[in-house]
Amino acid sequence: MPRPFLLRALKVHCANPSAVIGAMDFNGAWIALCLVCVLTACSKQPQPFRSTALEGVKWGKDFELTAHTGQRLRSADSRGKVLVLFFGYTHCPDICAPTLAKLAQLSKALGEDAKRVQVLFISVDPQHDSPAQLKKFLAAFDPNFIGLTGTADELGTVAAEHVVFFKQAKAGRVEHTGMLFVKDKKGRMRLLMKESAPLDDMLHDLRFLLRE
Repeated sequence: MPRPFLLRALKVHCANPSAVIGAMDFNGAWIALCLVCVLTACSKQPQPFRSTALEGVKWGKDFELTAHTGQRLRSADSRGKVLVLFFGYTHCPDICAPTLAKLAQLSKALGEDAKRVQVLFISVDPQHDSPAQLKKFLAAFDPNFIGLTGTADELGTVAAEHVVFFKQAKAGRVEHTGMLFVKDKKGRMRLLMKESAPLDDMLHDLRFLLRE
């Protein structure tokens, strides 16, 4: 059973000295994300985004996992596209399916620009989410979405690098972070986006990144 993973050291550049946060539980993970939001807001430059803008963070690096096609995929191969990362699992009883449905709506709203945006659904349940299971699950939302899985250690490393918490809970459920993580065309972490954000706000922010 995978153990919970979280960022081992988080560093955010701001007007004040860098903040470093150690590994912590679910509540700590939420506090860490909130602190990211607060610290990045220290910038005196006005932000054009409706989501939480991240500037100069050192976490969220490139990774390699197994796609729902069975092939290995490197996030660096998507340079030139805006990446939207969502961590979840196929048997999720609450936020995962609605969030993916909203992202499918977002893709349609983007029109031709959708070709320059890639949604990556990263499993936090490697015990059950095989490539075949991910392929079947994502087919209900958008054929262009890519599902990613790997070993418990691989997924733990990627989750920790992206400030994501997950752990096995009762009855086969997995507790996990629900935020969306958005990277720009150069692979830099740029936005923290709430899964509950209005579709228009998501559309606004992605189009702004695409124009950069």
